[in-house]
Amino acid sequence: MEIHEVLAGPPPQGDVGEGLLLRTNRGDIRAILHQAPESQRAVIWVCGARGGFGGPGQGMYGRLAETFQTRGITSLRLDYRDPNVFPECVLDLLAGIAFCKATGCDPVVLVGHSFGGAVVVAAGAASSHVWGVVALSPQTYGAHGAGLLSPRPLLVVHGKADTRLPYSCAMQIYQWAREPKELVLYDGAEHRLDECRVELEKLLGEWIPRTLAEKSPQPPFAKGD
Repeated sequence: MEIHEVLAGPPPQGDVGEGLLLRTNRGDIRAILHQAPESQRAVIWVCGARGGFGGPGQGMYGRLAETFQTRGITSLRLDYRDPNVFPECVLDLLAGIAFCKATGCDPVVLVGHSFGGAVVVAAGAASSHVWGVVALSPQTYGAHGAGLLSPRPLLVVHGKADTRLPYSCAMQIYQWAREPKELVLYDGAEHRLDECRVELEKLLGEWIPRTLAEKSPQPPFAKGD
Protein backbone atom coordinates (compact mmCIF):
# COMPACT_ATOMS: atom_id res chain seq x y z
CA MET A 1 0.00 0.00 0.00
CA GLU A 2 1.27 3.47 -0.93
CA ILE A 3 0.20 6.81 0.53
CA HIS A 4 -0.24 9.32 -2.30
CA GLU A 5 -1.54 12.32 -0.37
CA VAL A 6 -2.37 13.43 3.16
CA LEU A 7 -5.23 15.88 3.70
CA ALA A 8 -5.76 17.68 7.01
CA GLY A 9 -8.98 19.01 8.46
CA PRO A 10 -11.12 19.12 11.58
CA PRO A 11 -11.65 15.93 13.59
CA PRO A 12 -15.04 14.22 13.71
CA GLN A 13 -17.59 16.33 15.57
CA GLY A 14 -17.06 16.25 19.32
CA ASP A 15 -13.57 14.78 19.11
CA VAL A 16 -10.14 16.31 19.71
CA GLY A 17 -6.99 16.37 17.58
CA GLU A 18 -6.40 17.06 13.88
CA GLY A 19 -8.41 15.11 11.35
CA LEU A 20 -6.40 13.42 8.59
CA LEU A 21 -7.25 11.59 5.40
CA LEU A 22 -4.49 9.29 4.14
CA ARG A 23 -5.16 8.79 0.44
CA THR A 24 -3.69 5.49 -0.70
CA ASN A 25 -3.73 3.34 -3.81
CA ARG A 26 -6.21 1.04 -1.99
CA GLY A 27 -8.59 3.73 -0.71
CA ASP A 28 -8.76 6.46 1.93
CA ILE A 29 -7.84 5.92 5.58
CA ARG A 30 -9.32 8.28 8.16
CA ALA A 31 -7.17 9.20 11.14
CA ILE A 32 -6.84 11.69 13.98
CA LEU A 33 -3.41 13.11 14.72
CA HIS A 34 -2.23 14.45 18.09
CA GLN A 35 1.11 15.94 17.08
CA ALA A 36 3.62 16.66 19.84
CA PRO A 37 6.13 19.40 18.93
CA GLU A 38 9.54 18.01 17.87
CA SER A 39 8.36 14.52 18.72
CA GLN A 40 10.32 11.52 17.45
CA ARG A 41 8.13 8.89 19.12
CA ALA A 42 4.55 7.90 18.45
CA VAL A 43 1.67 5.65 19.43
CA ILE A 44 -0.83 4.30 16.90
CA TRP A 45 -4.24 3.32 18.26
CA VAL A 46 -6.80 1.06 16.54
CA CYS A 47 -10.22 -0.15 17.66
CA GLY A 48 -12.25 -3.31 17.25
CA ALA A 49 -13.96 -4.89 14.26
CA ARG A 50 -16.27 -1.91 13.71
CA GLY A 51 -13.41 0.59 13.59
CA GLY A 52 -13.72 4.11 14.93
CA PHE A 53 -11.47 6.23 17.12
CA GLY A 54 -12.57 6.10 20.75
CA GLY A 55 -11.27 2.76 21.93
CA PRO A 56 -12.25 0.95 25.13
CA GLY A 57 -12.45 2.43 28.61
CA GLN A 58 -15.08 5.03 27.68
CA GLY A 59 -13.03 6.73 24.96
CA MET A 60 -9.64 6.11 26.53
CA TYR A 61 -7.67 6.57 23.30
CA GLY A 62 -8.46 10.26 22.97
CA ARG A 63 -7.67 11.00 26.60
CA LEU A 64 -4.33 9.21 26.55
CA ALA A 65 -3.43 10.76 23.19
CA GLU A 66 -3.93 14.23 24.67
CA THR A 67 -1.90 13.30 27.77
CA PHE A 68 0.95 11.85 25.73
CA GLN A 69 1.01 14.94 23.53
CA THR A 70 1.96 17.04 26.56
CA ARG A 71 4.74 14.52 27.29
CA GLY A 72 6.33 14.77 23.84
CA ILE A 73 4.74 11.67 22.30
CA THR A 74 2.67 11.93 19.11
CA SER A 75 -0.47 9.83 18.71
CA LEU A 76 -2.23 8.66 15.55
CA ARG A 77 -5.72 7.24 16.02
CA LEU A 78 -6.47 5.19 12.92
CA ASP A 79 -9.76 3.98 11.46
CA TYR A 80 -10.09 1.06 9.02
CA ARG A 81 -11.04 1.29 5.34
CA ASP A 82 -12.78 -2.09 5.53
CA PRO A 83 -13.64 -2.90 9.15
CA ASN A 84 -13.44 -6.57 10.12
CA VAL A 85 -11.44 -7.52 6.98
CA PHE A 86 -8.30 -8.62 8.75
CA PRO A 87 -5.63 -8.43 5.97
CA GLU A 88 -6.84 -5.00 4.85
CA CYS A 89 -6.86 -3.68 8.41
CA VAL A 90 -3.28 -4.85 8.88
CA LEU A 91 -2.36 -2.96 5.70
CA ASP A 92 -4.07 0.14 7.08
CA LEU A 93 -1.95 -0.06 10.21
CA LEU A 94 1.25 -0.58 8.21
CA ALA A 95 0.32 2.56 6.25
CA GLY A 96 -0.07 4.40 9.55
CA ILE A 97 3.39 3.23 10.60
CA ALA A 98 4.79 4.48 7.28
CA PHE A 99 3.10 7.85 7.81
CA CYS A 100 4.63 8.20 11.28
CA LYS A 101 8.08 7.30 9.97
CA ALA A 102 7.79 9.77 7.08
CA THR A 103 6.83 12.57 9.48
CA GLY A 104 9.79 11.93 11.78
CA CYS A 105 8.17 9.68 14.40
CA ASP A 106 10.17 6.48 14.56
CA PRO A 107 9.81 4.27 16.64
CA VAL A 108 6.15 3.59 17.39
CA VAL A 109 4.12 1.55 19.85
CA LEU A 110 0.91 -0.07 18.61
CA VAL A 111 -2.25 -0.36 20.72
CA GLY A 112 -5.31 -2.33 19.60
CA HIS A 113 -8.56 -3.47 21.21
CA SER A 114 -10.48 -6.71 20.55
CA PHE A 115 -10.17 -7.43 16.78
CA GLY A 116 -7.58 -4.65 16.77
CA GLY A 117 -5.55 -6.54 19.36
CA ALA A 118 -4.76 -9.15 16.72
CA VAL A 119 -4.22 -6.46 14.07
CA VAL A 120 -1.47 -4.81 16.12
CA VAL A 121 0.24 -8.15 16.75
CA ALA A 122 0.30 -8.96 13.03
CA ALA A 123 1.44 -5.49 11.96
CA GLY A 124 4.03 -5.33 14.74
CA ALA A 125 5.52 -8.62 13.63
CA ALA A 126 5.88 -7.21 10.11
CA SER A 127 7.61 -3.89 10.86
CA SER A 128 10.95 -3.12 12.47
CA HIS A 129 9.70 0.41 13.28
CA VAL A 130 7.49 -1.03 16.02
CA TRP A 131 9.14 -1.11 19.45
CA GLY A 132 6.22 -2.46 21.45
CA VAL A 133 2.69 -3.83 21.12
CA VAL A 134 -0.33 -3.60 23.46
CA ALA A 135 -3.26 -5.97 22.88
CA LEU A 136 -6.41 -5.11 24.86
CA SER A 137 -9.14 -7.78 25.17
CA PRO A 138 -7.66 -9.39 22.03
CA GLN A 139 -9.04 -12.10 19.79
CA THR A 140 -6.74 -14.99 18.90
CA TYR A 141 -7.53 -15.07 15.16
CA GLY A 142 -4.66 -13.30 13.42
CA ALA A 143 -2.44 -13.19 16.52
CA HIS A 144 -0.56 -16.44 15.97
CA GLY A 145 2.56 -14.49 15.07
CA ALA A 146 2.93 -13.10 18.59
CA GLY A 147 6.22 -14.98 18.95
CA LEU A 148 7.67 -12.96 16.07
CA LEU A 149 7.46 -9.74 18.08
CA SER A 150 10.41 -10.70 20.28
CA PRO A 151 12.67 -8.98 21.29
CA ARG A 152 10.04 -6.19 21.19
CA PRO A 153 7.85 -6.24 24.33
CA LEU A 154 4.22 -7.35 24.28
CA LEU A 155 1.62 -6.30 26.84
CA VAL A 156 -1.63 -8.29 26.85
CA VAL A 157 -4.58 -7.03 28.92
CA HIS A 158 -7.96 -8.69 29.44
CA GLY A 159 -10.94 -8.53 31.77
CA LYS A 160 -11.78 -11.76 33.56
CA ALA A 161 -15.51 -11.02 33.27
CA ASP A 162 -15.37 -10.58 29.46
CA THR A 163 -18.47 -12.21 27.94
CA ARG A 164 -17.55 -11.44 24.32
CA LEU A 165 -14.02 -12.85 24.16
CA PRO A 166 -12.96 -15.00 27.14
CA TYR A 167 -9.75 -14.04 28.88
CA SER A 168 -8.35 -17.40 27.80
CA CYS A 169 -7.71 -15.59 24.46
CA ALA A 170 -5.21 -13.31 26.19
CA MET A 171 -3.63 -16.28 27.94
CA GLN A 172 -3.24 -18.10 24.61
CA ILE A 173 -1.58 -15.10 22.94
CA TYR A 174 0.70 -14.69 25.95
CA GLN A 175 1.65 -18.34 25.61
CA TRP A 176 2.44 -17.93 21.90
CA ALA A 177 4.62 -14.88 22.61
CA ARG A 178 8.24 -14.93 23.69
CA GLU A 179 9.93 -12.67 26.20
CA PRO A 180 9.70 -9.82 26.94
CA LYS A 181 5.98 -10.18 27.57
CA GLU A 182 3.46 -9.24 30.24
CA LEU A 183 -0.08 -10.42 30.95
CA VAL A 184 -2.46 -8.28 33.05
CA LEU A 185 -5.91 -9.63 33.97
CA TYR A 186 -8.52 -7.45 35.69
CA ASP A 187 -11.13 -9.06 37.95
CA GLY A 188 -14.68 -7.97 37.18
CA ALA A 189 -13.81 -6.17 33.94
CA GLU A 190 -15.92 -6.73 30.81
CA HIS A 191 -14.83 -6.57 27.17
CA ARG A 192 -14.56 -2.79 26.93
CA LEU A 193 -12.59 -2.59 30.18
CA ASP A 194 -14.73 0.25 31.55
CA GLU A 195 -14.59 -1.24 35.04
CA CYS A 196 -10.78 -0.96 35.19
CA ARG A 197 -10.41 2.26 33.19
CA VAL A 198 -8.43 4.16 35.82
CA GLU A 199 -6.01 1.32 36.46
CA LEU A 200 -5.60 0.64 32.74
CA GLU A 201 -4.87 4.27 31.87
CA LYS A 202 -2.24 4.34 34.61
CA LEU A 203 -0.70 1.12 33.27
CA LEU A 204 -0.52 2.38 29.68
CA GLY A 205 0.60 5.83 30.84
CA GLU A 206 3.69 4.19 32.28
CA TRP A 207 4.30 1.22 29.94
CA ILE A 208 4.13 3.08 26.61
CA PRO A 209 6.56 5.96 27.40
CA ARG A 210 8.96 3.54 29.07
CA THR A 211 8.92 1.26 26.02
CA LEU A 212 9.50 4.15 23.62
CA ALA A 213 12.38 5.43 25.74
CA GLU A 214 14.26 2.12 25.75
CA LYS A 215 17.20 1.33 23.51
CA SER A 216 16.29 -0.17 20.15
CA PRO A 217 15.29 -3.83 20.59
CA GLN A 218 16.83 -4.58 17.16
CA PRO A 219 14.29 -7.00 15.69
CA PRO A 220 15.86 -9.98 13.91
CA PHE A 221 14.30 -8.97 10.59
CA ALA A 222 13.11 -5.79 8.94
CA LYS A 223 9.93 -6.47 7.00
CA GLY A 224 7.67 -3.60 6.07
CA ASP A 225 10.50 -1.01 5.82
